[in-house]
Amino acid sequence: MSRLPNFSALRAFEAAARHANFSRAADELHVTHGAISHQVRKLEEELGTVLFQRNGRHVTVTPQGRQFALALGKAFADIATAAQAARPDAASTRLTITSLPSFAARWLAPRLGHFIERHPGIEVVLQTSGSLQDLAAEGIDVGIRFGRGHYPGLLVQPLMGDVYYPVCSPRYRGGQLPATPADLAHATLLRSIEPWQPWLAAAGLPLSEPAGGVLYEDLSMLIRSAIDGDGVALARHVVVLQELAAGRLVRLFGTVAPSADSYYLVSPPAVADRQPVRAFRAWLHDEIAAFQAQDALLT
Repeated sequence: MSRLPNFSALRAFEAAARHANFSRAADELHVTHGAISHQVRKLEEELGTVLFQRNGRHVTVTPQGRQFALALGKAFADIATAAQAARPDAASTRLTITSLPSFAARWLAPRLGHFIERHPGIEVVLQTSGSLQDLAAEGIDVGIRFGRGHYPGLLVQPLMGDVYYPVCSPRYRGGQLPATPADLAHATLLRSIEPWQPWLAAAGLPLSEPAGGVLYEDLSMLIRSAIDGDGVALARHVVVLQELAAGRLVRLFGTVAPSADSYYLVSPPAVADRQPVRAFRAWLHDEIAAFQAQDALLT
């Protein structure tokens, strides 16, 4: 235990890596930008490795830092779950949710306040993971998954679909953005585990799947790279709306490609009738219905 790094430094680093921004991490932890920077520097010195590349006030998490941050995020989620379980009567009022990091950060988390206002007696634990989890074995009540809907051993309910389209920073190449889909032949196309080819086919572009460079497994990292002006990203509508509304990204062209995958709510049968699960299921369907009613692309 004596070899563990300072806990405050770990929290500061994990928040800074998750937001890719020291100021947002400072807001989350209710400290100053300088305090976050100081804690991260101390952690880097203690570990003997660089966790962020710095360019003025702009920071980019290093590959080593990204892996460390993912491990810390899971560890903090485990601590939160254990702490909730230790509280009196926590088991009857606690709701543990797992979701893809991109969907959790950019769609679910900003709306969870509505659920808490409606059900103030329910303790909510939100975990994020990019891999499939054994919900029953890990004590998770509900999961939101993105796929084809085949999840053996779980109760599965469809939530909504999604579509893809290209986005980039308004500062990309000095503001000289691609004017037509054909201009993408000369653009830097950022890569993720979700291929460009369906959208290229929908746009009638005879281009090959981009190769080389970084392959992002986490859409949040892909979106961050696009915000930084590294290239054009193929983004899912639901998870990129927040960045479009803030002006950090702009949508290119009118062509969309429907996703073959959809969002599903899953739950182990043994906990599906718990009051917190039933409350969350009803709220989530209402929230998605309201979202779709306002969103032309998903109605």
